[in-house]
Amino acid sequence: MFASGSLSLLLILGGIAAGVVLFAGLRMTTLADRIADRTGFGEALIGGVLLGAATSFSGTIVSLSSALDGRASLAFANGIGGIAAQTAFLALADLLHRRANLEHAAAELANVFQCGLLMLMLAVPFAAFTTPDFTVIGVHPASFALVGIYAVGVVATSRLRDAPMWRPVRTEETRDDVPDEEDGPDRPARALVGQFLALMLVMGVAGWVISQVGGQLTERLGVSATLVGALMTAVVTSLPELVTTLAAVRRGALQLAVGGIIGGNTFDILFLTVSDFGYRAGSLYHAIGSPDLFWLATALLMTGVLLLGLLFREKQGPGGIGRESVLLLAMYIGAIAMQAVVG
Repeated sequence: MFASGSLSLLLILGGIAAGVVLFAGLRMTTLADRIADRTGFGEALIGGVLLGAATSFSGTIVSLSSALDGRASLAFANGIGGIAAQTAFLALADLLHRRANLEHAAAELANVFQCGLLMLMLAVPFAAFTTPDFTVIGVHPASFALVGIYAVGVVATSRLRDAPMWRPVRTEETRDDVPDEEDGPDRPARALVGQFLALMLVMGVAGWVISQVGGQLTERLGVSATLVGALMTAVVTSLPELVTTLAAVRRGALQLAVGGIIGGNTFDILFLTVSDFGYRAGSLYHAIGSPDLFWLATALLMTGVLLLGLLFREKQGPGGIGRESVLLLAMYIGAIAMQAVVG
C-alpha cells in the first residue's frame, strides 16, 4: 500500500498516525502522573523511565523498521534527531511555566543524574564509530554496552531517590512532588498500568506507519535519509514528548515534565541498539555518515547545556525563562538551518 500509494495518500496516512501519537501521548501523561502517586515512585522516576520509554515507543518502531529495510541513516537519525527535538521541547515548556524558570522550579536530583547518564550514553556511539567494524552475532559491542549502561542508570536513579546524598535548595518557586489525594499510595495502580500499556501498543502501530511513510518520502523526493530522519520522523514521533511535557506543566507536575523529556531521551539512545540488531549488513555505527554524527554532536551539546541549567537553577532569565532554554532553542534552530543548507 505504501509503495503503490500516491504522495497525497502517504501524507494523509502520516498525518493520521501523528494524530494518534498525539492523542495517546496526552492521555498517557495523566496516567503516568497517577501511577507515580499510587506506586510512590515519584514523578521524576516514573517520568524518566515509564513515561520516557512509552512516549518513545513509536520512535523505536520507526528506527527498527528502517533498519530492517536497510536504511541505516534513517534509523540512526530518527533516534538521535528525536533527542535534539525533545530537548528543545523542554525550552518550549519553560515558556508555558511563567512563574519561574522550569529548571529552577522542578529541582530534582534524579533528573540531574539522568542528564549525566544521557551524556555518557551519547558518547558511546561516537566511540563505536572510531573503532573497527567488529560485530558479535551481527551486532556491535557498543549496542550491548548501551543496554547495560541504561539498566545500571535506572537502578542508580531509584537508589538516588530513596537515599539522596545531595538535595536541591528549596525556594518559594520550587514545586514539590506531592501525590493527589485521590491517588494516594494505598490505591492499586493495575488498571492504570493496563491502560498505559494499551496506549503503548497503539503508538507502536502508528510508529510503524510513520516509518513506512518516511521511507517512501526519502525515495520519492530524493532527499537524504538523515534529513528525513532527523527533521521529519524524529519530530513527528517526538510529538508525544511535547504534548506530555506541556500537559504535565499545566497539571503542575513539573518533575514529571522534565523527567519525561530526559528519560525519553535516555531511552531513545536504545533505538541504536534495536536498530543495530535490525540492520543485517554489519555494524550500524559504521554505516552512517557525517550528517548523522552532526546530529549526535548536536544532541550531546544540547544535553550538556541542559545539565548546566539544572545545576545552576537560574530563577528568572530573558523573557521569564532560563538562559539555557534560550540557548537550547537557538542551538536547535541553528542545527536545522545548517542541516537544510548542507542537505
